[in-house]
Amino acid sequence: MHPYLSSLLGGTLIGTAAVLLMASLGRITGISGIASGVFIGKRGDRGWRVAFIAGLIAGPLLLTVFGQDRGIGVPQIGLPLMALAGLLVGVGTGLGNGCTSGHGVCGIARLSPRSLLATGVFMTFGIATVFVMRHLLGNA
Repeated sequence: MHPYLSSLLGGTLIGTAAVLLMASLGRITGISGIASGVFIGKRGDRGWRVAFIAGLIAGPLLLTVFGQDRGIGVPQIGLPLMALAGLLVGVGTGLGNGCTSGHGVCGIARLSPRSLLATGVFMTFGIATVFVMRHLLGNA
C-alpha cells in the first residue's frame, strides 16, 4: 500500500475512533488521559480505558504478525534515552493538560484556542528535537 494511502487510512481510523468515543461515552480521545485513568480513574470507568489501550497495542502487533510492519522496529537511540523521552512526554502532557491526540485531534476539531496553542507548542518542540537530534548531534 502506498504510504499516502496508509496515512490517509490511519488518520481516518483515528478520527472515526475519536468521534465514536465522543458519541458513545462523551469522552475526549486523549491518550494520556485515557492511560492515566486506568491507574487513577474511577473503578467503573476503567474497562473502556483498558480496551482502548489494548487496541493501541494490538494494532501494530497485528501489522507485524501479518508482515505489514513499516520498519518501526527497535529504537535506534537506546532504551535509556527512550525512557527519558517518555518521562518528558509524561511531564509535558501533565503540564499541558493533554497530549497530541487530545489537543491535536479532538481540541482542534472543537476549535479550542487552548488546543490550538498546545498543538503549536507540541509541533514546534517536536520539529526542534528532530533538528537537534539529526543535524546537531548526528543521530539518524
